[in-house]
Parts: sequence; structure tokens; C-alpha cells
Amino acid sequence: MSPSSPSARSERADLGPLLRHWRAVRGRSQLDLALESGISQRHISFIESGRSAPGRQTLMQIAQALEVPLRERNALLLAAGFAPLYSESPWDAAEMQGIEKALRRMLQQQEPFPAVVMDRHWNVLMTNEAAPRFFNRFVDLSRRSPPRNLLHLMFDPAGMRPFIANWDDVGRSLIQRVHRESTERVVDLQTQALLSELLAYPGIDPAWKHTKALLVGTAAAALPLVPMNFSNDGFTLSLFSLVTTVGTPQAAASQELRLESMFPVDDAAEQAYAQFMAR
Repeated sequence: MSPSSPSARSERADLGPLLRHWRAVRGRSQLDLALESGISQRHISFIESGRSAPGRQTLMQIAQALEVPLRERNALLLAAGFAPLYSESPWDAAEMQGIEKALRRMLQQQEPFPAVVMDRHWNVLMTNEAAPRFFNRFVDLSRRSPPRNLLHLMFDPAGMRPFIANWDDVGRSLIQRVHRESTERVVDLQTQALLSELLAYPGIDPAWKHTKALLVGTAAAALPLVPMNFSNDGFTLSLFSLVTTVGTPQAAASQELRLESMFPVDDAAEQAYAQFMAR
């Protein structure tokens, strides 16, 4: 495409608002961004106003300083008239084979406790054998069409919520996690829609949409973690989760994958879990 074509001019004109948006998301002034990126404040101002077209390296320095997720960096590049740098292939593409194999190994090693791999919007992509065995002790997963969403499973009154004894603490902490664990702490439109759907379930406190200090003043605030206390069949199972991400992602999918592993909180909880799963 010729740089002087109408499409190219239109795409380049969108770059300024995009950069201003990301500065606002990160709470950075032009001066802050200049100091962190090594690009002069004057040059940043000219780029945002459309008076200057940045080179690809300059644009990526700015994106790095603003911690823009890889998928959104591609959008910046396109707006500036460049080809995308980062693969947006799906998580199970051939180029992801090494990561997928590592995740499957970790899932297997997590037995006999549940573990799932999710995308950025909490859709379950892979599980070990223990995960469906565990959740099927509470709900019939076959009634939920794949890809199953872990948050909907937890918040749905017809899902796991009635079996979570400390639901208020767990529900609040999950809303916090959506914000904290969003890719590079960015709540995109699809994540916003997911949050709205979760908060629309009956019995959900509307105040949970305000994420600041959600657990202040609750019993969970004094704990080193927020346990999930599942109650069923005369058992109470106290579990917590660890989240694993790819350390040096260079593709959008690899940056967005998360493996969530569940563990008993102590020896007594581990014994209760073994008895529960054996019945």
C-alpha cells in the first residue's frame, strides 16, 4: 500500500489518539513517557498531534515504556502504517507447540489436584484429568458448552457458587483478580463485557464493581491468601490457586495464556480432598 493512499493516511491519523489512550491508561504525562522511553517530549507531542510519523523502533520504545500488550502493539503498528510484529496465531498453532507441550506436562504433574489452562478471558482451553472429575462432583459440566468459562462456572447460581461456603470473600477476590491478571493490567472491551455479565447474576453485590479495597474489613483480609472453601457431601475442601504465565512471550497468545493450579491449604485439607475424591 502506498504511504500516500487515503487508507494509510486514515490509519496514521488514528495513531495519536491511540497513544494518548495508552498514556491515560498508564497515568503517564508526556514528560513521564519521555523519561521512561528515551524519546524527547517534543517528539512524543508531535507524534500524538500527527505532526510527526514515528519509525517502527521509536514506536516500539514508546509501547514498551507504556507496557502495551503485544496484541495491542500490533494495532499501534498498523495505525502507523507498519506491518504487525507479533504473531496473533491461536494458542494451539504449530508455532506454539513448545509452550503447549510444557503446559500439558505441568497439567499432568498437578495430578491429583485440579489444573486448567485459560485464555485472557478465562475460557478453559485445557485441563488435567482431575479438574473435570472435581467439578463434576458439584455440577454437570456436560450441560455447559465448550469453551467453558471458569468465572461463569463460579458465579452462576446454577454452577459452583452454592457450594462455596465463603462466597463473599471468593467472589470479591475473583473480581479483583480479573483486573489484576488482565494482560498487562488492561481490561479490554471483552473483559469489561465479562465483568458486566458476572455482576448481573442474581445475588451479586453491585458494589463489587468498585475494585478498590474490596476485601478491607473482611475476615479474608488478614489471611496470606483467600481460600476457596467448597462444601458438598459432608466435606469442606479448602483450596487455593497458583497462576503460571509465560515468562518471555513474543506472541499474543503466549502472553495471554494462564495455567491455574489448585492446591489444598494444609495437610488436613489435603486429607479431606483425597477422601472426597475417593467417594
